[in-house]
Amino acid sequence: MYTIYLTILALVIAAADIFLNQAPVLETILLWLLVIKVGLGGLWAFLGHYFKSDDVAAYIGWPAGNLFQKEVAFTNLALATCGLLSFFFRGEFWLATIIFTSVFLIGAFSVHLEDMLKNGNKNPGNAGPVFFADIIIPLVLWSLYLAS
Repeated sequence: MYTIYLTILALVIAAADIFLNQAPVLETILLWLLVIKVGLGGLWAFLGHYFKSDDVAAYIGWPAGNLFQKEVAFTNLALATCGLLSFFFRGEFWLATIIFTSVFLIGAFSVHLEDMLKNGNKNPGNAGPVFFADIIIPLVLWSLYLAS
């Protein structure tokens, strides 16, 4: 559910920024999605995959005790770093962050889909909001980037 809450938070902050500062609409929404949804979301995912890896594995429906969780944690930390740095760096840095985010999330989507189809894994961490966000977030980021 954190993916939904962070997206809502990003949109609320973007709306406030647009209203209070007369900021450009599309660019401002993209900025706050990158910083909050990608940045803070990646940090949250890092913390879970690294420090609560067995709990996260159970939530996804995967076996506990696999060190691969730590690798996924550091991928999320790299994603978080790019998202948070998007506040300070613009232009091509945003493009690189969107590419990184898209490759990672679409890849995660494909793995979760395969797990659902092959193994019937309908656990919330595999088939819930994160599953849909893995495909929707890249589409939204690309749409905003190309439109702005």
